Amino acid sequence: MSKGHVAVLMGGFSSERPVSLSSGAACADALEGVGYRVTRIDVDRDVASVLHELKPDVVFNALHGPFGEDGTIQGILEYLQIPYTHSGVLASALAMDKDQAKKVAKAGGVPVAESRVMDRREIGSNHPMKPPYVVKPVSEGSSFGVVIVREGQTHPPQVIGSSEWKYGDRIMVERFIEGRELTCAVMGDVALGVIEIIPQGHTFYDYDSKYVPGGSKHEYPAKISPNIYQKIQTLALKAHRAIGCRGVSRSDFRYDDRFSEEGEVIWLEVNTQPGMTPTSLVPELAQHAGHDFGEFLAWMVEDASCLR
Repeated sequence: MSKGHVAVLMGGFSSERPVSLSSGAACADALEGVGYRVTRIDVDRDVASVLHELKPDVVFNALHGPFGEDGTIQGILEYLQIPYTHSGVLASALAMDKDQAKKVAKAGGVPVAESRVMDRREIGSNHPMKPPYVVKPVSEGSSFGVVIVREGQTHPPQVIGSSEWKYGDRIMVERFIEGRELTCAVMGDVALGVIEIIPQGHTFYDYDSKYVPGGSKHEYPAKISPNIYQKIQTLALKAHRAIGCRGVSRSDFRYDDRFSEEGEVIWLEVNTQPGMTPTSLVPELAQHAGHDFGEFLAWMVEDASCLR
């Protein structure tokens, strides 16, 4: 007997379309496996009329990137009054804007790296910040457009000001934090475990590290002191609450322990639409917490609502 009709939104038209198709297919298959009637929707500009005709009980949002996780599709679902998974309009829009999200997280007691936002065309031959620093688009995900400027580089990367750049004109220049990449998911009001991400053959956790099998090693539980482990969980929950996230989110951190065990823990960002691919972190963290994939997704469907 079907538990209800779930429309899984996937694909879309952001640069993260391939990831979303993979996430969406995995979620649709798993939800069918635990008894839901599932309709797969490869999202196009007519998604509102498609959903209006379909009238599902719940929308499972497996979109990534602009439109899918920036409050836009969430606004459409609010208008249609269809309960949906993950965060609502405001939290989604806020988390997608890295600059505003950092300001809100910092006000909530979460440590962030110094940064400035500027127009990419302002970057000339002089460094906008003393290296090492990171340049990233303000509103992209999956590490698209991230450039690390190392110590000793004589000038900023020329690609940022060139016509080849396709990630918008607003960029964030942020102090580069040496050290280890840690991530922690929040499910409802509970922080799950902490994974250390160790890129394999990559200098940082870029797109291929995230989504190509073998691109990174996930070490669970992260080999850090109990104090730092608990600190990461506390900060992930603080960021989730400060930004107003609902359902599931994932916070990413850098931990610089080169000079002391206490070191420096810096929050990088919160992801309100974490990947649900076979190599994704959040399903792995949920499994370690005792939730198999189908059960985890069923929890998200039952948690769905409007006015999130």
